[in-house]
Amino acid sequence: MTSPTYDVVAIGNAIVDILAQAEDSFIEEIGVAKGSMQLIFSPEDADALYARMGPGREISGGSAANTVAGIAALGGRTAFIGQVADDQLGQVFAHDIRAAGVDFDTAVRPGQPSTARCLIFVTPDGQRTMNTFLGASQFLPAAALDEELIANGAILYLEGYLWDPEEPRAAMRKAIEIARAAGRKVAFTLSDVFCISRHGDDFRKLIEGGMIDILFANENELLALCEREEFEAAVQHLHGKVPVLVVTRSEKGAIALVGGERVEVPAEPIARLVDTTGAGDMFAAGFLHGQAQGRSVRDSLRLGALCAAEIIQHYGARAEVDLKELAAEKLA
Repeated sequence: MTSPTYDVVAIGNAIVDILAQAEDSFIEEIGVAKGSMQLIFSPEDADALYARMGPGREISGGSAANTVAGIAALGGRTAFIGQVADDQLGQVFAHDIRAAGVDFDTAVRPGQPSTARCLIFVTPDGQRTMNTFLGASQFLPAAALDEELIANGAILYLEGYLWDPEEPRAAMRKAIEIARAAGRKVAFTLSDVFCISRHGDDFRKLIEGGMIDILFANENELLALCEREEFEAAVQHLHGKVPVLVVTRSEKGAIALVGGERVEVPAEPIARLVDTTGAGDMFAAGFLHGQAQGRSVRDSLRLGALCAAEIIQHYGARAEVDLKELAAEKLA
């Protein structure tokens, strides 16, 4: 097995995040569940909701894209595979993620639909409510995969959000085969309880088939996947089924089960919660970077907690401090 060129190669939805502040009353008015993610199925509906947004900020987004951008900010070597359209938002995504230090060379898709966008409303308590038009990102074909790129990543990272459409689902299955044939690790994030409600059986088959080396979940996702109502029962249900299980628990910190070892870390203290957008993505960035650098499980969890704490103290899913310096200071 050759030495990898990249620490992490990720496959995910290529989305432009558009963030704007909103009051709780607005969330109620548009009839969505606060703090959740819901899909918008037509470009017309996306345009109509966008027209009602206040001043917004545009930045390359998508769960896996956020994670590899975070790893790059920590000094890691990363690449991303995702589908954009040949339009202005596609150019915004490509420029932004490359400027973050992530290699991105997936060919653009001509014609309609347009590049995916996520309209994110951030309420005064820091909660983000996401409304996503998946657009071109749903049409990532297996033919767009760079097999050499995937084989040259120490870890292949996949997001559950991309499991919905048929083409990307087939592409991710193929990517898993490529990574495993090259002797690489496969990491998977469950992404959302709604993803599990639709594809839980598929996710369980991947785990039981030994296709996943590192599994990320938050507490609610873990309960949904394991079909349990109590946290410890869910943890024990998955114990031994996946080599590395990482579960984030918001203010209660995070745990990892690696073989017979259980490691827990507290949440990092923060001055003020501003926006939870990207918290889980950045936690995964810190943990994966720690593992790629050969750090202990505890230090990898701490690095994840540090990155998540940094991101929730300002708007958006990109760090506003030097993460390398933060890691060096806190984990010296």
